[in-house]
Amino acid sequence: MEKIQRISTINLERNFQEVERALTSQEALEESNRCLYCFDAPCIKACPTGIDIPTFIKKIASGNLLGSAKTIMTSNPVGASCSRVCPTEELCEGACVLNHSTKPIMIGNLQRYATDWAIKNEQTLFEPGIPNGKAVAVVGGGPAGLSAARELARFGYKVTIFEAAEKAGGLNTYGIVSFRLPQSISYWEVEQVEKLNVTIQTNTRVGKDVPINDLLKDFDCIVLAVGMAHVPYLGIEGEDLEGVFDAIEFVKGTKSGKLTKDFVGKRVVVIGAGNTAIDGATCSVRLGAENVKILYRRTEEEMTAYDFEYEFAKQDVVEFRWLTAPKRIIGDESGKVTGIECIKMNLGEPDQDGRRRPNPVEGSEYVIPVDAVIKAIGQTRHLELIEALELLHDSGVVQVNKETYQTSNPKIYACGDVVFGKGNGDAMVVTAAQQGKLVAHSIYKQFKAAGVTQ
Repeated sequence: MEKIQRISTINLERNFQEVERALTSQEALEESNRCLYCFDAPCIKACPTGIDIPTFIKKIASGNLLGSAKTIMTSNPVGASCSRVCPTEELCEGACVLNHSTKPIMIGNLQRYATDWAIKNEQTLFEPGIPNGKAVAVVGGGPAGLSAARELARFGYKVTIFEAAEKAGGLNTYGIVSFRLPQSISYWEVEQVEKLNVTIQTNTRVGKDVPINDLLKDFDCIVLAVGMAHVPYLGIEGEDLEGVFDAIEFVKGTKSGKLTKDFVGKRVVVIGAGNTAIDGATCSVRLGAENVKILYRRTEEEMTAYDFEYEFAKQDVVEFRWLTAPKRIIGDESGKVTGIECIKMNLGEPDQDGRRRPNPVEGSEYVIPVDAVIKAIGQTRHLELIEALELLHDSGVVQVNKETYQTSNPKIYACGDVVFGKGNGDAMVVTAAQQGKLVAHSIYKQFKAAGVTQ
């Protein structure tokens, strides 16, 4: 029995290994030599962090992998993660001039090749700046917070990151499935920041473990980069039944090594059609679920998941039920999920976000037998913290000066998911990283204007 259990665990671990194969040295050399090294490269303009893509590719072609990795990571402090999770077909590769003749350069794969080399060879890419006597608190150790901290440390600031989770890295560490982004990649990016003498206090929640007044008193300024919180309630009967999961916590469990055989042979329904919903569905498949369905109240055209995520789910034989909304979750006498009652929808006039509003079709209810339900309908915001900081916000979207990223309290800056939404850009890892950089540069300019330099 113990042997069978051990084999089962090994199989599950194999299921969560990275699915995208890395380029070999020969493939990377051949691919880098395809690049035209455009003078006015559109791929650079398409990259939110402005990586000098022709330069890093040319350095791969010439065998200068350290230089290539530095070029990437200078512009994008989480460039190793982004090489795996960026929607490159919509960004850099989508802008490649070779789209019009052959096929675009595999920019994402080449970026992974260079950063993987740096990881394997334990490279330290940057050094801290000369101390300038100023201290900055960064609240949140995800992509935006790490990016801000990295840049500030290079400018000579004494930086402390306050992270609520056990490990820093945020979404990259806990929220993106292991078979797309292994935790080891995120850990390396965190280490690169720590090597700049940045202090990272994990398991530390601002407002609970550290009083807000202490931060305002002890630091010259604060960067708020807390990201998002948990999945909101559906507001339907049966949400408290055993077998109902928050998609964020579910993915986090798989990334933290808490693999479970409870899904083997089970029927799973995921509610929502964003990237997190896809992650919940594909994780369920890898945990051994027999059948996985995604329910979405709109159509394929309105889904928010990236195209490559959608295709990936279809390859995993995930079934999509469009124009379908949950009405209640059904359980047995022991409190375990046994089914979900759904109702068909049709689309009416557009919402504020431009997508057509789904409306229930009267009398169209039906029940799907299931063993588990995963909720993936977005995430709530850290309202309690935002309001404790007394910052102006719009339903949790912190209002900032678009040039300086200062909030209504000029001592507090904000970046990342906490400012995304309500028409304020796209919440991607790469855009969060760029905002972290911009915040750091803004702080540098503000102190420089006040006579504080490196």
